Amino acid sequence: MKYIYTLLVVLITATATAQIPSGYYDHATGTGYTLKTQLKRIIDDNDDAEINNSVEEIYNQQTYNALDDFNATYERDFYYDAGGENTILDMYSEDPSGADPYTYSPISDECGNFSGEGDCYNKEHVIPQSVFGSELPMFSDAHHLIPSDGRVNGFRSNFPFGRVDDSQLVSQSGITNPTQNGSKLGDNLNSGYSAGYSQTVFEPIDEFKGDIARIYFYFVTRYEDQISAWNSYPMFDGSSDKALADPFLNILITWHQNDPVSQKEIDRNNNIFYNHQNNRNPFVDHPEFVALIWDTTPDTEAPSDPTNLVASNPTDNSIDLAWTASTDNIAVASYDIYVDGVNTFNTNSTSYNATGLAPDTNYCFTVKAKDNSANESGFSNQACEMTTNNGSSGGDVDLFFSEYIEGSGTNKVLEIANFTGSDVNLSAYTLRLSTNGNASWGTPYIFPNATIIDEDVFIIANGGSAVCTSEYDDLNNDITSFNGNDAIGLFKNDVLIDILGDFNSSSNYAQNTTLVRKPEIDRPTITFDINQWNSFPSNNCDDLGTHTQTLSVTTFTLTEVSIYPNPAKDIININLANTQETKVDIYNVLGKPVFSETINGSQSINVTTLSEGIYIIKLTQNDHTLSKKLIKR
Repeated sequence: MKYIYTLLVVLITATATAQIPSGYYDHATGTGYTLKTQLKRIIDDNDDAEINNSVEEIYNQQTYNALDDFNATYERDFYYDAGGENTILDMYSEDPSGADPYTYSPISDECGNFSGEGDCYNKEHVIPQSVFGSELPMFSDAHHLIPSDGRVNGFRSNFPFGRVDDSQLVSQSGITNPTQNGSKLGDNLNSGYSAGYSQTVFEPIDEFKGDIARIYFYFVTRYEDQISAWNSYPMFDGSSDKALADPFLNILITWHQNDPVSQKEIDRNNNIFYNHQNNRNPFVDHPEFVALIWDTTPDTEAPSDPTNLVASNPTDNSIDLAWTASTDNIAVASYDIYVDGVNTFNTNSTSYNATGLAPDTNYCFTVKAKDNSANESGFSNQACEMTTNNGSSGGDVDLFFSEYIEGSGTNKVLEIANFTGSDVNLSAYTLRLSTNGNASWGTPYIFPNATIIDEDVFIIANGGSAVCTSEYDDLNNDITSFNGNDAIGLFKNDVLIDILGDFNSSSNYAQNTTLVRKPEIDRPTITFDINQWNSFPSNNCDDLGTHTQTLSVTTFTLTEVSIYPNPAKDIININLANTQETKVDIYNVLGKPVFSETINGSQSINVTTLSEGIYIIKLTQNDHTLSKKLIKR
């Protein structure tokens, strides 16, 4: 059994036995976040004597390097090991119930270089310095700077603190996980008091969990007026009052309760105050402040159900929704919109334009409200509406790529054509580039506020392009940084409708080439077919600025095919007016193929392997295609 030793060396006797200065907390009289602000005024570097009508101790900022001498003098093991007063107390290597796996001598074992655990110690920012941009005074604040094994410090990195799921430990070369004293890194256990977060966290051993918690309570109090700007850190919620996100607030409060203030913390608090920077951690002096500030009673009350949901104003691809707001004991955070039972959209408003829908399709909508504690209302009433079919008889005629120039140097041009039968505003459309076979699309190109009149084109060129410059409608170097092996997608309401090149493939399809869409092509397609294009030499722009379309007499329209049910669950039925061989392809909204089969005449297709979501089903007979949205429940 390991005993706790209380031997104190002469060097720290005067400070370790010191008391809280008389009157230090006289003006901490409130509760809730009022108390938190009062504590901030007591421990910060502003003289608030006029506000508090008192003489105040003022935080005395020290340099980061000043911590070296402080650690060597005061951060020693006076508590767990006989003779430990000559070694650094490191919470990430200390073994409270047995022999420490390794020990460090002050100064001489300070890092330096390290390659593994046990090589040397350095200083750990309990709140990662990346959170606050390594700025002072946070960077050198001793209350959240602790001695740490160098390798474990790097292992913890800037991950939040949490409760590790032992089945989801992170593997990393050069260090065991858990570490030699049992600290560990892995996915947060998303249940019990640590529910609400599932990504990577670092967990110290039980002996020091309360220490970590009280350091966090100090930090969010001391820097209350700055912390709202640091909301990218998962442990913070973006507010200046509550400051801590719910999952981590629950974790820290639990640790604070389960691991009470120790003599080590009391001594450290006194040493920081009297011998270093002249301020205290209030939550070490008064642990009860935690409960007084952060009400630990969870919000379990769900918002009321949304009411009066109405679906209206259908177009070929969208339907307007509006409903009466829900109420909540705290506040409604957002609304989830379900399309035929599938959670598809989210908004914080009480109206929404549901886009990306298929023409001539009936859709039924319901809405749920949510609050910030993830409490969820029941469903609203159901509202159904059918989209229109004001395009061609096929319902899928839309804008499409009509010309592509991949010329010398920066001679790079894209042309989009409109043969829909009506003028088209470009606000719903974007272009995206996928370079060198990358399996994801890049940042979207947003068209300017413009309209393509029927049977006209819109041209985007590189700013350095020098061919047919009088035809350009817009210049953009990002979307025209393509080479002959880069896929380019035309999207409508974030759904791919036409493509140049092969997504997720780096093969060349048009290097140093001009492509012009053949005149018999009357609609976009989400699979690239070089046979739809005429090829010309590099830098050829004879056809740029106009496009010719000559439709074939043969058509393949929705009057010849029906696809049902849509939305579908396990089976879709494809009814054809003929027995001609028909290729059936299904793509996700990014254009990736997920299903392919050839049928002869009407047939049922099993789609149980598809996940819930929106897809595009494409039917091909000879050179004619028809595409339609498919919703999988």
